[in-house]
Amino acid sequence: MAKKPRKQTGSTPATVALTAAGAAFTVHAYDHDPATPSYGEEAAEALGLSPDRVFKTLVADVDGALTVAVVPVAGSLDLKALAAAVGGKRAAMADPAAAERTTGYVRGGISPLGQRKRLRTVLDASARSHPTICVSAGRRGLEVELPAADLAALTGASFAPIARPG
Repeated sequence: MAKKPRKQTGSTPATVALTAAGAAFTVHAYDHDPATPSYGEEAAEALGLSPDRVFKTLVADVDGALTVAVVPVAGSLDLKALAAAVGGKRAAMADPAAAERTTGYVRGGISPLGQRKRLRTVLDASARSHPTICVSAGRRGLEVELPAADLAALTGASFAPIARPG
């Protein structure tokens, strides 16, 4: 049974940052199932959006520096491509505890916006092919929709082909 979207409740550092920047955005909330195996796919299904328009925020370690990768939930992160995109040699997924501590968000709710410590961010180039994309708003069950160019401007992100098709 598909989950029903619901109205936003409360704010997060991500929505606070968007509001403070004067950005145009829409918040989408849905009832999150803690047993779900894929937070991003759950969000796409709950909101009735194509999984190539809903992006997941992943934290990787590139040559010892935590780096944020934003890729469509329909695909997966290409770690070699991420390393190349930031001029690094090797990339691996970051330790989840380090990602949570550094961003200030919990796994499944990490947003590229409003992080405790601003990390280098790379947005998959496919984001440019959509008028708007959705990313986590900083809490499981909460997504924010905005143009990819705005997300890049607000996070200092670069665009690069860092996703592999699903």
